[in-house]
Amino acid sequence: MIQDYVMFTGVNILLAWSVYIILMSGSLSFANGAFMLIGAYVSGVLTVKFGVPLLVAAPLAGAATFLFGVLVGFPALRTRGIYLILVTVGIAVSVRGVVESIAYVGGVQGFGGMSGGNPWHIVALVIAVGAALWVVSRSPLQRILDAVREDELAARSLGINVVHVKLTCFGIGAGLAAVAGSFYAHYMLHVTPDGFGILVSVYIVLYVVLGGTNNLWGSALGAAIMTLLPELVRGVAQWRPTVFGLTIIALLLLRPDGLLAFRIPTVRLRGRSRPSRHDAARNVATPEQW
Repeated sequence: MIQDYVMFTGVNILLAWSVYIILMSGSLSFANGAFMLIGAYVSGVLTVKFGVPLLVAAPLAGAATFLFGVLVGFPALRTRGIYLILVTVGIAVSVRGVVESIAYVGGVQGFGGMSGGNPWHIVALVIAVGAALWVVSRSPLQRILDAVREDELAARSLGINVVHVKLTCFGIGAGLAAVAGSFYAHYMLHVTPDGFGILVSVYIVLYVVLGGTNNLWGSALGAAIMTLLPELVRGVAQWRPTVFGLTIIALLLLRPDGLLAFRIPTVRLRGRSRPSRHDAARNVATPEQW
């Protein structure tokens, strides 16, 4: 039972971070459930039909999904707002429909025979991804992402390749969701396309919104709460869905910016001269200006 909690919480944290990475460039994806599906099936085919070890198949599935994410992201990211959401929803529905029509991977009956999923692999992966995101948040690269997210026109005027940044974030988010899907599938032993519907993508976005979109810890906290909360209210039997839903609504009303709404401060660019006392007294800068 403890292993189940560790596995599912870790997978959901990775999925939340996959959306958070895309959000860092100012985009939003409701297709990460589909990317998770691709990772689950690609790694499953590699391990079951070709005998590739899971620890090799999962990164390969992530790389393949990264390329797929860049391919579909190039036209999708030309849209904005609600139109981008609709495009990513269309991607999610299309991927599921295509997988259901492929007899080689079981069609609507699903694909099975996987094994080797270990919760501690997920723990190690969460630590590695969290450390990488922390390093990025403390680096000048975060300033580039902030510029693209806040004002694309201003970012272009600074020489930033906005399309490249957005596509890279979209692809990395897709690849991370695929790796999470790979370990999830090999832990569950059998998966079906129904298990990766659009509702899964909605839940992943909700993890980030609930925890807070400004920092990586908020996404992780939101995923952990949304994973463990249904188990905490299991004792109320038939009222469980109602209590679960009301709790989420209450959290969103009380903390509309998320449970952890603070922004992790970034380091200043090297080579910047420190102002003298006379300049500091004459030009007082607020934290927002830095």
